[in-house]
Amino acid sequence: MEDIPLSVLFSALALLILLSAFFSSSETGMMAMNRYRLRHLVKDKHRGAILVNALLERPDRLIGLILLGNNLVNIVAASLATAIAIRLIGELGYAIAPLLLTPIILIFAETAPKTYAAIRPEKIAFPASYVLTPLLKACYPIVYLINKLSNGLMLVLGINPEEREDAPLTREEFRTVVREAGTMIPKRHQRMLLSILDLENETVADIMVPRNELVGIDLNDPPGDIIDQLTHFQHTRLIVYRDNIDNIIGMLHVRRVPRVLINRNEFNPDDLVNITTEPYYVPESTPLHTQLINFQRLKRRTGLVVDEYGVIQGLVTLEDILEEIVGEYTTDMQAFNQDIHPQQDGSYIIDGSTNLREINRQLRWQLPTGSTRTLNGLILDQLESIPEAGTSLRIGNYMIEITQVTDNAVKTARVIRGKKGPARQD
Repeated sequence: MEDIPLSVLFSALALLILLSAFFSSSETGMMAMNRYRLRHLVKDKHRGAILVNALLERPDRLIGLILLGNNLVNIVAASLATAIAIRLIGELGYAIAPLLLTPIILIFAETAPKTYAAIRPEKIAFPASYVLTPLLKACYPIVYLINKLSNGLMLVLGINPEEREDAPLTREEFRTVVREAGTMIPKRHQRMLLSILDLENETVADIMVPRNELVGIDLNDPPGDIIDQLTHFQHTRLIVYRDNIDNIIGMLHVRRVPRVLINRNEFNPDDLVNITTEPYYVPESTPLHTQLINFQRLKRRTGLVVDEYGVIQGLVTLEDILEEIVGEYTTDMQAFNQDIHPQQDGSYIIDGSTNLREINRQLRWQLPTGSTRTLNGLILDQLESIPEAGTSLRIGNYMIEITQVTDNAVKTARVIRGKKGPARQD
């Protein structure tokens, strides 16, 4: 080696450092690859992705090859650096060479390339796969022997190398993926995806129109009143019953109404029975994602919600579930915000029967929706008694003042967000 020019030795040392950087960055780039994007690229017949995917199917062999190459070039580089140092400064080179070579390898062959590969894994992994694939075939006997020895050691430690943890994404992990997708998924689409996931956590009882707000046709009413109700009702489907809501006859679609109103003077309320459809009952504990499928399977759009005793609790529609996913889209401005009235001071007068989820969605608030569904239920749950008008309380960052109480329930309340005050004032 003494006859070899120093310039050649320095060039060889630089080449070895580059090779070390290649192996180091390849390892990090391969392991940092997004497996879901990789599978997508494989389906698109991306050549580099196919090679990377094949290498990652046996990570033990890939790591064995990379470590074999990396350690080999590092050992040769250390020997070469020592030889160069001895020629330059004599026997002192044995001590100086490791001190000089260590930071060079650490910075240029380890830290910098691995950091870049972690940030841009595809830029490293795809080109490297074209080198590592044939290199693995050429070095297969050595890599195979190394893997056998290392896998045998892992078996002694009670670890089976053949068992690979490849569990699918959990719902919460998928939430994180959606939230961190950034500009790849528009914000509106992110909200829709997260809302679909939330369907499993919500039941029809959370979004139903409550019993006290149900409106329908009572066949025992005077014919004139029924005709007036049919001609002015704004919904497309009506409940038809006798005497009370618990005695339901069926559901009436308004498009069928004209056939019985051809001659109003001869109108008989019982004629409505012939054009009603059988009511569809839904248990109040049915998850929204299940009910969505049931609506689709049964070709229904409206269901009457019943409790465990079969008593009607409210009504749920297909549109209600879809609005949970895409947000409010109704064009019925009379129905929109009908129970939430903004005030000049920034507060809102809200009907006590208003659903908390509806309040949170329309005002973008975060009122707690745990064990209660309405504003009245939330207030009673906090106070644990029937309040009087004028009673104030604070729930989180929301100040609530009861403005009207009727029939042992909060009829209306003034709510404002962001004001500090006493937790309760009786």
